[in-house]
Amino acid sequence: MSHPHTHLRPGTPPAPAGTADWRAWSQAWTQHVPLLTGRTDLTVLVAPGAAGDAPECFYPNLNRIEVDATYIAERPDVTDPAKARHKRLVPTGYGLLVHGAAHAAHSRWTTPPGTPPILADVAAMLEESRAEGRQRTRRRGDRRWLRHVVKTLLDPDDAAVDDPWHAGQLAALLLARVDARIVTSKDVRPVRAAVTSVLGRKRLRQLRDIWREAHTCDDTDADTMITLARRWCQVLGIDPDQQYDTPVPDAGLFPGRLAAALVDYLAVAAGVTPTEYATALLAHRHSPPAQWDRTDPTEHEHRAARDLSNRLRQARTQHPEPGRRPSAIPPGRLRTRQAITAEAQTAAGQLPTAAPWQQRAQLPPEKPRLHLAVLVDLSGSMRRYTEAMSSAAWIFSNAARRAEATTTTIGFGDRTTVLVPPRTYPRQVLHMRTGRATATFPEAVKVADQLLDLRHGRTLRMLAVVSDGYLDDIPAGQQLVTTLHRAGCAVLWLHPADPPTGGDRADPDQIWGHTFTHATTLTVTDPTGAIAAIADAAVTALTQA
Repeated sequence: MSHPHTHLRPGTPPAPAGTADWRAWSQAWTQHVPLLTGRTDLTVLVAPGAAGDAPECFYPNLNRIEVDATYIAERPDVTDPAKARHKRLVPTGYGLLVHGAAHAAHSRWTTPPGTPPILADVAAMLEESRAEGRQRTRRRGDRRWLRHVVKTLLDPDDAAVDDPWHAGQLAALLLARVDARIVTSKDVRPVRAAVTSVLGRKRLRQLRDIWREAHTCDDTDADTMITLARRWCQVLGIDPDQQYDTPVPDAGLFPGRLAAALVDYLAVAAGVTPTEYATALLAHRHSPPAQWDRTDPTEHEHRAARDLSNRLRQARTQHPEPGRRPSAIPPGRLRTRQAITAEAQTAAGQLPTAAPWQQRAQLPPEKPRLHLAVLVDLSGSMRRYTEAMSSAAWIFSNAARRAEATTTTIGFGDRTTVLVPPRTYPRQVLHMRTGRATATFPEAVKVADQLLDLRHGRTLRMLAVVSDGYLDDIPAGQQLVTTLHRAGCAVLWLHPADPPTGGDRADPDQIWGHTFTHATTLTVTDPTGAIAAIADAAVTALTQA
């Protein structure tokens, strides 16, 4: 997600590729933008990758609005931008143009030199709803298009953790748009409840007074916007003279109510269920790279999947315990209500479905469903294990299909990659490739929790990590592991016996062979041993459940 300050930037951006293909759009929207802004000195650039890392951006120094064409359509011939009806076919793209026009027309102030970055960021957040509110006041019909684009300008990362800063950020970016009359109070009801749970009613009321005052500021009044930003920080308990930089989310905390409420809002705005939205977001962010190879599973892998499935099924059904089961015929204890029901069904000429008798029987104990997440270290020092763990991902997923279990395999390195999502049974083995870093281990744990709900539920939950412990952010990783442990999720750490080779990168901030507390650590001498250890741990956990 792009931060609001990326929607309004000084300087000259690099020229994006693909500009020529979208030239007709740039020309048509350049002719159209005076109608949206009342200015005749503006140009519009439409191209894939335009606006930097934001969907759109206004560059005051260039008098130019840039719109990323990927938010319009895959191809420029989707419609004719010179015709008025085109906006109905690409409402999100046109909404981005209107949003940029709102900044061009009403964001006429610049941050004073020497302003602490945290105050500049708060002022930029307040400016989002202020500029859109002014645009709507001047052109009431533009509200329709601005509503389309709110879901594009927001992202669950805006509410990464449940702390006052991120609750305030979500309030400024979404709740303030209610008072700007862009979205309705009904639209944001779950978000308001989540923000209130973090901030409390009093502080949220104080923040609302600030953003409503910002909505009345003149388009060129920079001093008032910065003053309001300072008040905003004071309400949140932040001293901008001591904390210059914008707070960043604690990597050791899982997302909470704020993120869940924002996902619900974005899902409704997109016309899908929260589960569908979260699934699409994960696929967009964490799909395997296209260059990873796929091969058909070998006979050995088929046999391993069958054997593991049989072991898991046996673990679920061994040690029968005394129980009771209904029966349509004696012997057993007569259940009067069921007997009357059976007689009534017979008298009505129906086939009796009631079971009047209750018999004692040796029944298998009810077992919880196994939720197993396997995290694989894809740094260079783990190169020897990636091939075997790629095979293990296919084995675990296909064994789970026949054993009432749910598994997922996730790789972490330079990025987090979901190799096999839950409840999917790939026909081919996807082969992972190693990189250079392990910066995304905390993110991988959070993705595993999101996919399998490792912190909640009545399922039997287990996280297995195959890594040498040579990680970038060990404190955050430890905090997440401890949280899972206290929530009842078992954590198994498979640690290779051999250290990194001499050619692998060494960082003084990283620790070789680090052992995490609240995790069961096993040392394995080869990749096959790691696979066997995970399978044995899963079977043992089910047997003892």
